[in-house]
Order: sequence, then structure tokens, then C-alpha cells
Amino acid sequence: MGYFTWKETGLTNDCESLEAMAYRFEESAKLMRKMAKEGFILQKINNQQLITHNNSEVFNEWGFINEEPPYRQLALIPDIGITCAKD
Repeated sequence: MGYFTWKETGLTNDCESLEAMAYRFEESAKLMRKMAKEGFILQKINNQQLITHNNSEVFNEWGFINEEPPYRQLALIPDIGITCAKD
């Protein structure tokens, strides 16, 4: 299951007006609603908010960087039909 950490540390830090702040929040809310419809969920694990999706293909289609440990990201590829060269 792919995931990335949600850390909001300044969604509106660079906004010059209340109107700009409101627009930024509205756009973020649209994105979050779209993600929820696509099956993404928010999980809290060890005091961290992780956005996850059970389908790795959907996760990858969105272009998110998977923060899972590398050993969990690897898929084993069967070597059926592959032969080794002999010395």
C-alpha cells in the first residue's frame, strides 16, 4: 500500500491577501475531495497523518512519491523462462 505523509506547514504562508488564502483553501479542498472519491484515505499512524491508497496503480497514476520503505515497494518478478548463461 503506497502512502505519503501529510504535513501542512504553510498552505497560505505566501498569500498576500485573505482572498488569496481563501482561494488556496478552496483549491486544496477540491483536490482532497477528488482524492477521497478516488479511494485515497487519511490514516494516523504514530502521530503522523498518512494519505494512502490500497491500489498501487492508482497511487502511481496520481504521481505521488511513495514513502514506503524500499523493501515494501519491490515486487518479486518470477524468472519463469529465464535461463542463466553458462561459463
